[in-house]
Amino acid sequence: MKIALISPYDFAFPGGANNNVIHTAACFREWGHEVTIIGPCSDNEASLPPHFIPALGGVLSFPFAGSMARVNLSPRVYRQVKKLLQQQQFDVIHLHEPMTPALPLAALRHAPLCPRSLLMGTFHAYRESSASYYYGKPILKRFFQRLDGRIAVSSAARDYIASYFDGDYVIIPNGIDVKRFSDARIEPWPCYQDGKLNILFVGRLEKRKGFRFLLRAFQRVKALMPQTRLIVAGAYDEEDQQPFVEYVWEHQLDDVCFVGWVSEEDKPRYYRSCHIFCAPSTGFESFGLILLEAMSAGKPIVTCDIPGYRTVMADGQEGLMVPPGDEEALAQALLRLLRDPAARQVMGQRGRAKAQAYDWERVSEQVLIYYQELMAQRGRGWRAAIPRRWGQTAEEALREERARKDEEGC
Repeated sequence: MKIALISPYDFAFPGGANNNVIHTAACFREWGHEVTIIGPCSDNEASLPPHFIPALGGVLSFPFAGSMARVNLSPRVYRQVKKLLQQQQFDVIHLHEPMTPALPLAALRHAPLCPRSLLMGTFHAYRESSASYYYGKPILKRFFQRLDGRIAVSSAARDYIASYFDGDYVIIPNGIDVKRFSDARIEPWPCYQDGKLNILFVGRLEKRKGFRFLLRAFQRVKALMPQTRLIVAGAYDEEDQQPFVEYVWEHQLDDVCFVGWVSEEDKPRYYRSCHIFCAPSTGFESFGLILLEAMSAGKPIVTCDIPGYRTVMADGQEGLMVPPGDEEALAQALLRLLRDPAARQVMGQRGRAKAQAYDWERVSEQVLIYYQELMAQRGRGWRAAIPRRWGQTAEEALREERARKDEEGC
């Protein structure tokens, strides 16, 4: 098949949607499909995936879901997409965050130029409400209805988008390169192997990531267990970390290591170096990708009980969950696992086993099967796709749908 994967987000910066695009594209190509990736990129020297077409125009940043979205809003992309779709006539046009301007909406606007193309949309975001969806719904609904198939990366993401745009959604989660994080040959960083127990945080230092609660919780942990260390890695700069550095100095808090950005190649070594992974996010997480990374590495997790994270792990199984923003509960959960190496080992093993289901090959296969199902249905005379839960086969979904119709007397 000839497939176009389109993302509105800047490929010069890491993010879940672009990560999904890059890895599914790699799997599709390995299976013999022709894949083109289209998206904005603000850095001409950035390392880009193969067969990448940069969207014309600059990239702008604006707040979205507790983070900063970097998207292309240039009108130049309108003509570029029109010409590209006319020339290429893709079998599948797969849009990530299809209701986001300007790139995905431009593709949906010109979709009639590709009457044979299957139009797919994957929805990643989760938040409590959206003013842009609320006020833009009358216009966006016309674009939404052009989608032949709709994927949500979690039940949280599905419930969020379905509250504005009703329809059938198939849940296919984000994936992970399990082998890269679980490889037994990965060596921990020697500087962290001095007998101290290491707690790892990976992420930006945005408010929604909850690092301020972790730092205060670590202060309580440190008072009771002095031989502990907090490692802070992620895509943040000196300005982002300055308030937290000042807190560390003010409270004379030792063993807080601000590592900053780490490469994808080095990231598994940080997971291998820690004893506990902590993700204290307070909300706006549609999926727990960083949890899966830690689980693949066989590490127990302490995190907050939020919808996106409940998709990936269960309290007391792969780790412990606490109420969002509760630094005392966070400290107690960390202390509980720091004092119990046997529990850490058992939870780590459970996490590693569970992560296998999210390997990129399995996730990409589900996406490809969904394409094929929709194409087959279109060939028989178009009808809406039967929604499937993650891990559910097409046959199981069909039986469930027939049973539901029998109960309703259809």
